[in-house]
Amino acid sequence: MHLFRPTALFTCWLAAALAWGVSAQAAEPANPIGGVRFEPQAQVAGQALQLNGTGLRALRIFKAYAAALYLPQRASTAETVVTQTGAKRLQIRMLWGVPAAEFVKAFHLGVQRNNPPEVQARLAERVARFDALLEPIGKISSGDTVNLDFQPSQGLVFSHNGRTLGAPIPGDDFYGALLRVFIGELVSDDKLRAGLLGQPA
Repeated sequence: MHLFRPTALFTCWLAAALAWGVSAQAAEPANPIGGVRFEPQAQVAGQALQLNGTGLRALRIFKAYAAALYLPQRASTAETVVTQTGAKRLQIRMLWGVPAAEFVKAFHLGVQRNNPPEVQARLAERVARFDALLEPIGKISSGDTVNLDFQPSQGLVFSHNGRTLGAPIPGDDFYGALLRVFIGELVSDDKLRAGLLGQPA
């Protein structure tokens, strides 16, 4: 009776499986990126979050902003990020000044692209509330910091340069729609999405 001995084919298969397991995990975030250094951890609603990924939003030759995604546990797919429970943070650090109205337009387009009509209808009132938070800012300037935090007991908490604006917007479904603007299937910047998910650009 022969004892089992790994064949060359089995050895190659095992090595490939192990390599796939490593590649499926989020890679180490690029930090600093675009001259911006993000903190490796963040505290949101009393919960310690870790830096999941970073990315740059580029408009032609201009770098518009650097962004960082913080989660309780690192994840490399949009679905895992959206369905993960607990607090979350998407931080945007501006590298180029833009009117707040441009953020509103981009947000609407991202929600339309990544959600079916029935979901858009369910979110419509809260989308309008998000618009109302942004519009009074007028312009988001170079050097500004925007935090889009999800606090499980409250929902989206929006802050601009450390100052909380308006009341929280409830619902993990709304925050998930917000995240899909940046990491969903149909985004404006594939490299930004890959960076936030810790994937190769």
